[in-house]
Amino acid sequence: MTLPKEFHEIAERVNNWGRWGADDEIGTLNLITDAVVREAAAEVRSGRRVPLALPLRQDGVQTGMIPGRVDPLHAMVQLNQELFGPGTVACNDDVVTMGLQAGTHWDALPHVSHSGRLYNGRPAHSVTAHGGAGFSGIDKVRHLVSRGVLLDVARARGVDRLAGGHAVTPEDLAAAEEFGGVRVRSGDVVLVRTGQMRVLLAGDRHGYGYPSPGLSVRCPEWFHARGTAAVANDTLTFEIFPPEIENLWLPVHALHLVEMGMLQGQNWNLEELSTACGETGRYAFLLSAMPEPFVGATGTPVAPVAIL
Repeated sequence: MTLPKEFHEIAERVNNWGRWGADDEIGTLNLITDAVVREAAAEVRSGRRVPLALPLRQDGVQTGMIPGRVDPLHAMVQLNQELFGPGTVACNDDVVTMGLQAGTHWDALPHVSHSGRLYNGRPAHSVTAHGGAGFSGIDKVRHLVSRGVLLDVARARGVDRLAGGHAVTPEDLAAAEEFGGVRVRSGDVVLVRTGQMRVLLAGDRHGYGYPSPGLSVRCPEWFHARGTAAVANDTLTFEIFPPEIENLWLPVHALHLVEMGMLQGQNWNLEELSTACGETGRYAFLLSAMPEPFVGATGTPVAPVAIL
């Protein structure tokens, strides 16, 4: 099935190919300038730190719905081993096998393609079995610190959690801005809370993944207009699942990653942050969300921290 006309029209309106040059590999992260980071640092008032990552564990988020994306398999390869002889210092060492997008993570720009292309017009076949992503791998993102903004869509609508069939619209995002007394500006990293994480934290791993609220195909234009640097939320699929347009699967992924060159994150635990922002009445903060620099990877685990 070919992508519909509606998708291509949106893609044309949000496309950033060539905006930062033909060789650019980081897309909208170019919007995080030194001035943006200085202003972000000024958001720190109390120094309160809120972790946003889920624990990496063998019975984690993944249930087999996404082929090959396995939860962390953790094993010990040294147990109190005296490497330099009896009576010397003993060591413990670990090894982990996991899907890089298994837990709280960033999707890198080559995570998806459409119409044979990746961000900035690169060919989809530049992602290979042995080399991974030839362009725009997550290792190209050398740092990611900026002003973070929580758009608590669920609280703005007066609920703890949005219903599974709710598509978060630009109107929802604007209402969450008003609710939080904040406005998204160029270079911000936007965190969209749906409350879906509450399902996972209650122990329902399957219900967390499906059905799920998530971003509407209309949202990329809103982020494009605001100059958003990256977006993350508290769901498995990021966008509404099943899709709002029948048989149009992962259109928001394609618009963000391929057309805009904008990182997106999934499985971020925004529950404690929602409480903290509500208590302080402040929905903007300094956000550190550094990717692990796996060379050629199309995604990476991340342990973000919001600093209020």
